[in-house]
Amino acid sequence: MTDKPTRIYFDMEFTGLHQQTQLISIGLVSNDSTEFYGEFGDIDYDNADAWIRENVVPGLHYRGEKAVPEDFCSETRVSGDMESVYMYDRYPVVVEALKKWLGQWSNIVMWSDVLAYDWMLFCEMWGGAINIPSSHISYIPMDLATYLYSMGYDPDVSREGMAGLTELRENNKHNALHDARMIRACVEKLDRERQ
Repeated sequence: MTDKPTRIYFDMEFTGLHQQTQLISIGLVSNDSTEFYGEFGDIDYDNADAWIRENVVPGLHYRGEKAVPEDFCSETRVSGDMESVYMYDRYPVVVEALKKWLGQWSNIVMWSDVLAYDWMLFCEMWGGAINIPSSHISYIPMDLATYLYSMGYDPDVSREGMAGLTELRENNKHNALHDARMIRACVEKLDRERQ
């Protein structure tokens, strides 16, 4: 019997719903609450859709309402033997840090809200699905929207409402780390209901 997989809940923000979209940020939360948050400092935000500039960019941790730091920055928090990482840097630096962060687990299943763009962009970070870093990340991702539907919920239900965290909605929605936390909270609630 194999080890029970670690669930990694993730969300991405990107410049628009089109094939040439670029990643703006990525947020991941493990089922043990270890986190990774990365913003890409080499993105041309002027090419982002108007909706993205209005709803996503203001909520970015480093670039948002704060000034972009003169020097790229990174913060690591250690809890036990696990590390959480929060960073703003160039695309290849964030991707390499994410690869290292994901290496903390030996058996991972990725969970997103609606996988269409997030999973494609996640695979693209490594040069395609066949290059996802190591065999310890399952090639079969899971998604919250399908889980909601299978449990009899409208898949478009408010994630904050579902998680019972509606007070966080206005201040944090469309931030990749916040949304990853909401995905985790919703999946865990559905797991409890299913038992």
